[in-house]
Formats: sequence, C-alpha cells, structure tokens
Amino acid sequence: MNPEDPSEDPRGNPRENSSQRPGQHPLPGADGGPAGPAVRPRAVVVIAVVVALEAAALLLAAAWYGTQLLSGAPVASFWGAVFTLGLLLAFSAWLFAVARFLLRGFRWPRAGALVTQLFVLTIGFPTLTGGYPLAGLAMLVPAVLTIVLLFDKRVIAFASRAAGAPPAL
Repeated sequence: MNPEDPSEDPRGNPRENSSQRPGQHPLPGADGGPAGPAVRPRAVVVIAVVVALEAAALLLAAAWYGTQLLSGAPVASFWGAVFTLGLLLAFSAWLFAVARFLLRGFRWPRAGALVTQLFVLTIGFPTLTGGYPLAGLAMLVPAVLTIVLLFDKRVIAFASRAAGAPPAL
C-alpha cells in the first residue's frame, strides 16, 4: 500500500476512477448513476460566452480607465479612482470565473450570471432610451437571451453540481 498513490484507497484497494483524488467526488454521470446529462448543452456554452465577453468588456474598460488615470486625467479623488479601477478588475475576474465554472457544470454560477444580466439590463435600458440605441441593444439582447437560457431545463439539469458533491438534481 502506497499512501501517496491516489489510485488506491486507504485499505490499498485500487480505486474505480484512478483520476479521482481521495475525498473528491466524481463528475456528474461519471459513476453511471442518476445524474445530470453528460453532454454540455449548447445553451450553457452560449451563456458562458456572453458572460466571458462581458468580462472582457470590463477588462477593456479597466485598461482604458487605468491609462486615463496614469496619464493624469483629472479626477475628483485619486484613491476613489484607484478603488473604481480595482472594482472593475475584480468584477471582470469574477465574471471569467462564472463563465468557467458554468462550463464545468457547477450550480453557483447560474446565480452570478443572472445577477450580472439584471445589472446589464439596468444599464442597457437607459442607454437605449438615452440616445444610444446600438449600444443599448448590444447590452439588452445578450442579457435577455442569457436570462431566458438560464431557465432552460437542460441548463438547470447540467449546472446542478455542488462544489465537491454529487449532483443535487
């Protein structure tokens, strides 16, 4: 028995899934039991792409904001501007994580994606009615599409894995 060998259990017996570490649960459907669909629905990919594009847009906005800050553009509060830059970077990283973990089938990114799309709607409507119809539509159409797809039964079935646990549905 080798205690460092993850392909053996503590009694020295070989594990059924040698890629599984001790204490780690298999992926949904990996044990042949009742679980979510093994195939990732296209709707999950569409949602993840929309969220990743929103994260990239925030990263681009943060880069532009940072260059303006470094070039000496006038700001009311320098440290307030640095805080805003930090928020843009943090939210962008969080959205990239939401997209990645949604593709992996976890359940928590659905809530993060939904809240993000609701924020996008609150910015998109005033943008649309404020004289920038193309920018408003560019925000509203993907947000509405994502919200609709988040409630698709195949997406819910796929994205039902809790962290470190077998599927809940």
